[in-house]
Amino acid sequence: MNEKIISAENLTKKFKNLTALDAINFEVEKGNLTAIIGPDGAGKTTLIRLIAGLIVPTSGNLKVLGKNILGNEQAIQEKISYLPQKFGLYEDLSIEENMTLYADLHGVEKNLRRKRFSHLLEMTGLTPFTKRLAGKLSGGMKQKLGLACTLVRSPEILLLDEPTVGVDPLSRRELWEIVKQLVAEENLSVVVNTAYMDEAELCEKVFVMNHGKILKFGTPAEIKAVAENRCYRIKTPPNMPTRILQSILMDDKENVIDSVPEGNFVRFIGAANFNAEKFSLPVEKISERLEDGFMILLHDDEKNKNPAVANLKTLSLNEKYFISAEIDIEVKNLLKKFGEFTAVDKTSFEVHRGEVFGLLGPNGAGKTTTFRMLCGLLPLTDGFLSVAGVNLRTARTEARANIGYVAQKFSLYGNLTVEENLNFFGGAYGLSGKILSNRIAEVLQEFHLDGHEKDAAGDLPGGYKQRLSMAAALLHQPKILFLDEPTSGIDPLARRDFWRQITDLSVKGTTIIITTHFMEEAEYCDRMMIQDKGKLLTIGTPQEIRKNFGGENSTMNEIFIKIVENSRGGGK
Repeated sequence: MNEKIISAENLTKKFKNLTALDAINFEVEKGNLTAIIGPDGAGKTTLIRLIAGLIVPTSGNLKVLGKNILGNEQAIQEKISYLPQKFGLYEDLSIEENMTLYADLHGVEKNLRRKRFSHLLEMTGLTPFTKRLAGKLSGGMKQKLGLACTLVRSPEILLLDEPTVGVDPLSRRELWEIVKQLVAEENLSVVVNTAYMDEAELCEKVFVMNHGKILKFGTPAEIKAVAENRCYRIKTPPNMPTRILQSILMDDKENVIDSVPEGNFVRFIGAANFNAEKFSLPVEKISERLEDGFMILLHDDEKNKNPAVANLKTLSLNEKYFISAEIDIEVKNLLKKFGEFTAVDKTSFEVHRGEVFGLLGPNGAGKTTTFRMLCGLLPLTDGFLSVAGVNLRTARTEARANIGYVAQKFSLYGNLTVEENLNFFGGAYGLSGKILSNRIAEVLQEFHLDGHEKDAAGDLPGGYKQRLSMAAALLHQPKILFLDEPTSGIDPLARRDFWRQITDLSVKGTTIIITTHFMEEAEYCDRMMIQDKGKLLTIGTPQEIRKNFGGENSTMNEIFIKIVENSRGGGK
């Protein structure tokens, strides 16, 4: 039997009246890759921080590397490396200078540094860029540098708290290859908190957590087995967007636990008493996956099911869902340069009213620059750009009145309450009096924020911050909603709720432009475009792109990587 490097007995952590961890028991074996998954507020980050010795238990016992964490924090920390969600890179220092600084902080002997630095830089692919400032790196390269800085000393345990949030699929794959190499070469034990189910499947063991408790601890296969014989798919009817059928199934609480779009189909989990023969649509049984087991465990653990999202349109199979022929966004030969650097290179496309349009690409592809020009936040260098019938070259302020915008990073006022933020942004949009108070009441209900009006925005969990950002962006009922990686860092449950709301908005005629690094979310889009290094690589429906670059059984993640690698000359 393998050595136990982490063990907990009735481990409990309370913050005032909140129980973050509730008498949990577990063991982690040496040399294993262990994942922690669960929704916002499950206790994942609290557990990581306890193992790291950054906070102490309220009660119970926690042993790390054979020592009780209480009283041995410093000794344990000397043998642990920890990469938090927000790692403190110094953006005005180069890659090499950042690594040297962290080596100094950890007391790494100078005669050991050259070999260690060389190995880490080669492993992360950063060797050609050692003199580049950290502030000039893409998101994926920053994460690799953060990992390299964390590993300037050789630890016995590596703790990773959502290391791939906001990172594109190519960079995610590269980061995981690095982690797996470290496990193999150095017999390193890794505990990772992740929002990506495909990452959890790469691990030997998985914790599923909710409300401070461990619902299940086992291999990915054991988590999958929870959903055995309960997974199905339905082919989407002609002329119906797949996200509409997905939403109809999500609303069928009696028969369906979870559903997601997947190509021309919607895959779903049947309720415990689901009878396929009596279901209103023809279904096909399919094999289960880890995410299915995860969703069933969460569903069964919820004593009081989440209420149905308020004020949503009741969708029907009998209705016709056609995207309007009216063009809301028109882009012709869009060009953006920063000095000699071309960020966006003569891109052209159109977006129709009520369409959900995905803007995808790896870190550094130019999608954020494109996004900011579409929002009127950045002037274009050349080309034509019209939003809601308004030319952005000549009337940016007028165009912005038709736009709602949710930023990638939470950008509301953390020291103001939920209600104060909504009042402030409503006023900024020109709303006042009864109109504003009515709209605030509506968005509070629609986004499940009622009861949190007096909570400070900065203290909200990630999923609630995202809801507040959406509520603020929609106060003035804009024609077009821009969403810049809105689901980054939030769990699958919150993402399902979010997409049900997006579908409702699009059915009511709101045009949605979204960027995301969750490639499965591209399946919700009516059309999407993928760009890299400022150039448009492909545009079309998910079904068209799957047909042209993959096949029915290819995941959107695999297709995305293939398209980008082919464009870079690295395709196989």
